[in-house]
Amino acid sequence: MNKRWRNAGLYALLAIVVLALGTALLERQPADNPTWRYSKLIEEVENNNVEKIRISADRTMAEVKSGEGVITVNLPPDPDFIDILTKQDVDIAVLPQREEGVWFKALSTFLVPVLLLVGLFFLFRRAQSGPGNQAMNFGKSKARVQMEPQTQVTFNDVAGIEQAKLELTEVVDFLKNADRFTAVGAKIPKGVLLVGPPGTGKTLLAKAVAGEAGVPFFSISGSEFVEMFVGVGASRVRDLFEQAKTNAPCIVFIDEIDAVGRQRGAGLGGGNDEREQTLNQLLTEMDGFEGNTGIIIIAATNRPDVLDAALMRPGRFDRQVVVDRPDYKGRREILNVHARGKTLSKDVDLEKMARRTPGFTGADLSNLLNEAAILAARRNLTEISMDEINDAIDRVLAGPEKKDRVMSERRKRLVAYHEAGHALVGALMPDYDPVQKISIIPRGRAGGLTWFTPNEDQMDSGLYSRSYLQNQMAVALGGRIAEEIIFGEEEVTTGASNDLQQVARVARQMITRFGMSDRLGPVALGRQQGNPFMGRDIMSERDFSEETASTIDDEVRNLVDQAYRRAKDVLVSNRAVLDEIARRLVEKETVDSDELQEILNTNEVKMAAIA
Repeated sequence: MNKRWRNAGLYALLAIVVLALGTALLERQPADNPTWRYSKLIEEVENNNVEKIRISADRTMAEVKSGEGVITVNLPPDPDFIDILTKQDVDIAVLPQREEGVWFKALSTFLVPVLLLVGLFFLFRRAQSGPGNQAMNFGKSKARVQMEPQTQVTFNDVAGIEQAKLELTEVVDFLKNADRFTAVGAKIPKGVLLVGPPGTGKTLLAKAVAGEAGVPFFSISGSEFVEMFVGVGASRVRDLFEQAKTNAPCIVFIDEIDAVGRQRGAGLGGGNDEREQTLNQLLTEMDGFEGNTGIIIIAATNRPDVLDAALMRPGRFDRQVVVDRPDYKGRREILNVHARGKTLSKDVDLEKMARRTPGFTGADLSNLLNEAAILAARRNLTEISMDEINDAIDRVLAGPEKKDRVMSERRKRLVAYHEAGHALVGALMPDYDPVQKISIIPRGRAGGLTWFTPNEDQMDSGLYSRSYLQNQMAVALGGRIAEEIIFGEEEVTTGASNDLQQVARVARQMITRFGMSDRLGPVALGRQQGNPFMGRDIMSERDFSEETASTIDDEVRNLVDQAYRRAKDVLVSNRAVLDEIARRLVEKETVDSDELQEILNTNEVKMAAIA
């Protein structure tokens, strides 16, 4: 009914406007009189055929009475026209200024503003009542509400992060069977913080909770609390928790909570910063004077180091669940999940694929299989084979092949010896990562690449021995040393620039951070300073003397020299093997681990000395 009257009012306003404009135009329409040319008028005046003439006030029109009636003449800007009329004794009169019509006056002075105001009123009324429009509801929460588990994602779709699933399964069980926990005095956890690198499945876990819990589920991003208007963020937090209280027990999921939960006092606005006011309101709602019984907050972030301490304490986020990169077993399970909707050929070995992808997250593995499917479609294949998967891995790790780049024989030979130097030193270093693949096909910004399969125990723990770091430096120098041996010191290229930077970084960290210096001992030198605006360490403050700095430089030089000598001894002692690997690379462009091992087995090799 209201909509019908509103439309009727709009139509009535439109009719009034049309009538007013039509009346004004009709009143302003000049009469349809016969006309003369200006030259005709001058001729008649000079022949004394004109006794009286009426001229408009702006001298643009004249009216002359004749036997034909009233003649209208459009006058040009002629300054001598009045003198001509005076000489011929023509009676001159001035036409009265034309008055505008009553409707036109009303339209120009009163009706147009009124129509604009009325039209704006109806537009705002319609915008306010329109579906999904928040023009008049800035302070309302933008959370997406899911009253029933309508999502198709369950815990069966989440693989590779079993510990995190266990933590959240307990939360779901508490919501479904709260009596079993309260019977022994257990209290419902108020908040669960999911922490982990991007792509590890934090948001997917939240979706699985929505699919398993069977309770209302509110999802919102941290950035949706913050607006340019003062107080809007805090108002949205209050509105979100008011909705949650009316639907308790329920789950509230806040994605990317670091957008609103950063440490207070680090911004330019101080205590009046809008984001900090939003955080204060969030802290109050989570654990203030008024309890939120039955509301569980699940938040996700990959930057826990920048979150405010008050947000992290027990009582707000009682549990912190680490969603880390999956290990080999986890990657195998994730590949099984993402391979469900893809047509794989019989030669596809997901176990081998899982071993080739250490450090990959669930998102990386999903993208990897998608890239393999795209490659298969480009090649007009009906199934995804292991060739497409291997190409997809290389593409994700190092970029697409640059097949259009034409390499000269000299350049190809130089790159082949450079990569052969890396591979041979790595293969003959004791207790180092095995070589996975060698290629001289340009990818991304690299002219060639040598892949190693890292030790997953070391990657997961982050614990690297002194001998491993020394081997790493020697392997990085292998390419540059191979160029020196084959082409001479005068012909070395800039291709080893990244290798040299890696060697210098590792050597300095061994001395200043890991305490691996015989002269300086087990001490850490240089304090890391964090930038409160960026939330990360960007500079190091010197806390040692100039003498110590000189000693650090000497120790770094000694470590690099030692790695250089070890790598050079390996390449000189195994020159025939180096030549064979380079020859294979020039011929085939790619040498895999099996072919490299065959070359090593058919030649007499000398292992590197222990550092």
